[in-house]
Amino acid sequence: MKRTPARGGHGRLAAVYLAPGMLGFLIFIVLPLVASLVISLFDWPLFGTPKFVGLDNYVRLLTGDPVFWTVLGNTLFFAVCYTVFNLVAALAVATWLHNLGSWGPFFRVLFFIPVVTPMVANALVWRLMLTDDGVINSFLANLGIQGPSWLSDSHLAMGSLIAMSVWQGIGYNIIVLGAGLNGISPNLLEAARLDGAGAWQRFFRVVLPMLSPSLFFCTVMTIIGSFKVFTQPYLLTLGGPGDSTNTIVLYLYRNGFSFDKLGYASALAWALFVIVMLITALQFSQQKRLVNYDN
Repeated sequence: MKRTPARGGHGRLAAVYLAPGMLGFLIFIVLPLVASLVISLFDWPLFGTPKFVGLDNYVRLLTGDPVFWTVLGNTLFFAVCYTVFNLVAALAVATWLHNLGSWGPFFRVLFFIPVVTPMVANALVWRLMLTDDGVINSFLANLGIQGPSWLSDSHLAMGSLIAMSVWQGIGYNIIVLGAGLNGISPNLLEAARLDGAGAWQRFFRVVLPMLSPSLFFCTVMTIIGSFKVFTQPYLLTLGGPGDSTNTIVLYLYRNGFSFDKLGYASALAWALFVIVMLITALQFSQQKRLVNYDN
């Protein structure tokens, strides 16, 4: 088909608009991905001469590094707990705010403030609160309760990181789920009420199915974000005590910039990439069964 001058002009204009974004994508996404894949095949000291080792970094990662399996278990535990607590709390708060009336927008802003606050600032404030003589233990002492060591007890440190992370990230999911709740037709809820459905029946039989696209989006994004957790363990516990709060990204950072092993750190990055891709692909494979797009 012969292209008209007008359509050709629109195509060139579109290319001009798209060029900066595509150039940034190539430079900051594609190029680092390819570079990290190449580096993962080398024994590459940060300031030394690289030595080609093939797949040795991956073999060592899977068979010769017990710390990798520890940090993988920690990351999976964090991801599961963080995702469940975040989504359940966000759904409860979003439902409450949806029925709150004119005060709803005000409280949405309050819950969203931690999301836009720098993670470093939040982590430092929480570290001050959770130290042995911090605000929380001082409050418990006033009640006659001996507060535990929230960050230096291996049984409590990961729970403290999860609590801080849920507080930091819940506001985003509240906004998304709140928008989903606003999109549900009141006629459906009224029809269910006239049919004799109680409040819980309307919630589980009408609200949740209609909200499933928003819930699916929040689940996918929350899981992806949870696997990238770094700032919280880095600033609050440094991965300790022991390796009880060490995560894949923190372990990757240490190998690259503390242990001077860029090749092994790149192999860790690709292992994390493959794990997240597999989990995301599994979620999308179940999308048709779990998500209702019927309006």
